Amino acid sequence: MPMTRRALVRTAAALIPAIGGFPQIGRAANRAFTYGGSAWLGHYSAYIAIKTGIFAKKGLEIKWQSFPTSSDRMGAVMAGSIDLAGTGVVSSLALMAAGATQFKVIATPNNFGRAEGVLVRPNVAGIAQLKGKKIGVTFASSAHVLILDLLKQAGMNADSDVSLINLPAPNLLSAYQGNQIDAAVAWTPAFDRIKTLPNTRVLADDTSFSLYKEYNITPGPDVLLATTKLAKEDPAAIKTFLQGIFEANAMLSNAPEEAAKVLLEVTGLTLDEQVNTIKQTGWYSAEQQRGLLVAPGGFVTGMQKLSEMLVSLKQIDRAPVVRNWLDASYI
Repeated sequence: MPMTRRALVRTAAALIPAIGGFPQIGRAANRAFTYGGSAWLGHYSAYIAIKTGIFAKKGLEIKWQSFPTSSDRMGAVMAGSIDLAGTGVVSSLALMAAGATQFKVIATPNNFGRAEGVLVRPNVAGIAQLKGKKIGVTFASSAHVLILDLLKQAGMNADSDVSLINLPAPNLLSAYQGNQIDAAVAWTPAFDRIKTLPNTRVLADDTSFSLYKEYNITPGPDVLLATTKLAKEDPAAIKTFLQGIFEANAMLSNAPEEAAKVLLEVTGLTLDEQVNTIKQTGWYSAEQQRGLLVAPGGFVTGMQKLSEMLVSLKQIDRAPVVRNWLDASYI
């Protein structure tokens, strides 16, 4: 199946009409809000803070709502049906490029480089050997950006040299096992599950991404979002939410085995796989956020470079000024 271009543009265009009126969020009295997440590691902090009572102890009632893709989650953000969310930045950049103003980037929870990558069979020794092969990947995702970048680095044409098959992340494992695809580009937990299959290896991960060495930016770094409406109506709730996130991050950093036990029910990984995923990820503290987002703001610079790359990869039409969507006042 040939790759469909402008995937992110269409995603953004589909979501913009849903902006329409937001439901009332004025819930400061009981401080109950909904967080949009998934089994991806970018949501570990929020899930732990919910399940261990970290948010509750701070007077916040946070309800968990799971979404299969970042695009689905961003649709809910745009519709105002969730208040807070984590997302790979690719989906949010597409909406920024389309001019959406219904959300603010409030933090980045982690740094990962080895929890997403290209999985192949042993006869594939390099990216160039993917020529003529079918590659399963979720379009409009960080994995999509990764494979486009790796193909470009290898001097290959994503439209003609390979067949990129658009598959939801949960379907990659079965498609790979059933030989419907020759390679898979996935993130955890699908990445970990495929990696354990016989005669399968990691050809490349996010550390091979063009922007990783210079800016420490993966193809889809994780960001935390709040709706603009919530930011106006209850900024104190956002500040308290982030306090809970960074408390959970401390648990992930200092007690990975304890944190892993909480996460197993949402990720479906084994305990060893879960602990390994936690340990190979950097969990930012509140103190680190200012250097990333404000001064000197290297993470924001990296996101800007990523948005420009998405233009060159023909995924969005223009690069938004990322800093216009950033609100670091809650840190």
